[in-house]
Amino acid sequence: MPDSSTEVTAAGIARLAGVGRAAVSNWRRRHPDFPKPVGGTEASPSFALPEVEQWLRDQGKLAEVPLRERVWQQLSGHPDGAVTALVHAGCALLLVRDRPTAWLEIAAVSDARMAEVLPVALDHVLTNRFGEGRAVPTPTASALLPSVRLLRVTAELAAEAGTRQAFDFLFGRQLDANPRQYTLTPPGLAELMADLAQPAGDTVRRGGGSDSRTVLDPAAGTGALLCAVGRPTALYAQEADPGLSALTALRLALHTQGSGADAPTLTARTGDTLRTDAFPGLTVDTVLCHPPFNERNWGHDDLAYDPRWEYGFPARTESELAWVQHALAHLREGGTAVVLMPPAAASRRSGRRIRADLLRRGALRAVIALPAGAAPPYGIPLHIWVLRKPGAGRPPAPELLVVDAAESEASGAPAGRDRLDWPAVRGAVLDAWTPFDAPGRREPVEERPGTSRAVPVIELLDDDVDLAPARHLPPPATGGDAAELARVRERLDDTLRLTARLTPPPAVPGEQARRPVTTVGELARAGALHLRTGSGAGSGTAPVLTEHDVLAGTGPSGTPSAPAGSPEEEPLLLEPGDVVVPVVGGGSVARVVDEATAGAVLGRNLQLLRPDPAALDPWFLAGFLRGTANNRQASSYASTATRLDARRIQVPRLPLDEQRRYGERFSALAAFEDALREAGRLGGQLVQGMYDGLTDGSVAPE
Repeated sequence: MPDSSTEVTAAGIARLAGVGRAAVSNWRRRHPDFPKPVGGTEASPSFALPEVEQWLRDQGKLAEVPLRERVWQQLSGHPDGAVTALVHAGCALLLVRDRPTAWLEIAAVSDARMAEVLPVALDHVLTNRFGEGRAVPTPTASALLPSVRLLRVTAELAAEAGTRQAFDFLFGRQLDANPRQYTLTPPGLAELMADLAQPAGDTVRRGGGSDSRTVLDPAAGTGALLCAVGRPTALYAQEADPGLSALTALRLALHTQGSGADAPTLTARTGDTLRTDAFPGLTVDTVLCHPPFNERNWGHDDLAYDPRWEYGFPARTESELAWVQHALAHLREGGTAVVLMPPAAASRRSGRRIRADLLRRGALRAVIALPAGAAPPYGIPLHIWVLRKPGAGRPPAPELLVVDAAESEASGAPAGRDRLDWPAVRGAVLDAWTPFDAPGRREPVEERPGTSRAVPVIELLDDDVDLAPARHLPPPATGGDAAELARVRERLDDTLRLTARLTPPPAVPGEQARRPVTTVGELARAGALHLRTGSGAGSGTAPVLTEHDVLAGTGPSGTPSAPAGSPEEEPLLLEPGDVVVPVVGGGSVARVVDEATAGAVLGRNLQLLRPDPAALDPWFLAGFLRGTANNRQASSYASTATRLDARRIQVPRLPLDEQRRYGERFSALAAFEDALREAGRLGGQLVQGMYDGLTDGSVAPE
């Protein structure tokens, strides 16, 4: 076996074969011909991937594994690391797309010969796409030799799904496998920032399909912002990390046409942007930027006399204001920059002089507060700053638009990834920005209490120059006027009466004789129910039932999470009578799907139990899933989270009629619980509304 052979762990083998890790352990014990470990540790050995694949194929266990899974296992176990392997795969995919005939000729030779001839072909397509001084160096023959088998199967995946989709899938897997290594810009946020950067008056700005001309991202990261731009003429990207810079360049190249008069110019460079600007003297129409936050070592000591600090020299603690001025320095007159910012940058005293100068000269046009969960760190409500390069002879803008989009978040949803209603957030922001930015606007912009307002700059130029939107917006009418509060009180009265009617009758002592039991896992093996895990993936319009929806008892509020361009994953649609439980949380909730929820997609971190109605009553099953003692036996612990293994939950063996008796009581308890939850919500709304009404004068104290 060659020293460079790709290795795979037991977890990787389990994923390849579509089984649990316990099955892999059983194979190792029961089959003497199972491949021997070639690396790793005694507790976590690794195996040669070619030997494992051959063994699985001989055992008939590899036939149904999706091609993309086999490609990912080869890539993730590459001897030179996943990043190197992904760069090689991206280069090959670019060759497959731009010179398919050349690829077929090269792929027809032996592995060793293929590694020898590939560098010349790759250098041709890379130079043609990126020019000289590019972020993607041409790999050598010796570097490519361990990747040849990977490149062959990657080309097969491209033939099945498309070159862009194949790379997006592999790149997405790499990002998911290393969440702490990369700072992500979610697609919804990237689309919103690209929309805000569209030229004023563009009638198709919300579709992301208009001509955005020349665009620069000086902190390109994973390339999400530039990928969201519609029909640019030129894209410029700079990223400090060499590996990520190469991957982003390849992603952008595969997202745009490789040749022809209509193809945008694509220039990607590697380097520390603030210290070593790769594009000195370049001016563009648009700058999009998601910079690193709270950096102390950004070059404060070395860049004191840099000409970019036109609005003031940023303090050591104000790295974000350095990025803002870098963006403005690269704009042509009238060009637009959209920069993601931490909320502290709007109010820190150390940055007040720069903020004041940005306002006085009309460079800062809008500050938009996003809901928590828009981007990492997910617990902080980040801001978007929209800036415009002042032009000679143009008077400074007299107003700053402030927008607080937090109210557009799905009602009651906690902060966290993939929990935002991005269409609602995007709509609220653009509904405020579009009329404010209309060419030749003469009429004042409509003020929306709690959401948006055009603030005169003179009001902001005080000692603090605090630009936090919430401080400059009239408060929303949380509880409404006195009449609305009266209606809330009536609904609360009705709900409390319903709660009283649904209160369970006094408990009757039961016989504690030991009953025969079975487990959910045994029922699944017997065919009495089916077990599935949700992914939230889908390409249709069906809403997603999220983990939060199950915990809060609300309707489906999520949107499908399959990334654009990735191989589609079949969505798991809910049916009436399905039982849904969260994976995390120790089984404190179990929800029976009704007609109103049926048809939704099962979201991430949720398990589905679909009982056979001829063998199991769904309410009977859901009730026993919530038993405290039962859940303690079925729970395990990972770090600080409690995870539920539904297969280990015990259920009594009872006739169907007896199950239904239990099911009726469990269903009644669920209705009582829903009524209590609604009463709590209405009570909280009434209390807050009374506080607001009394403090703002809309309600009298009598």
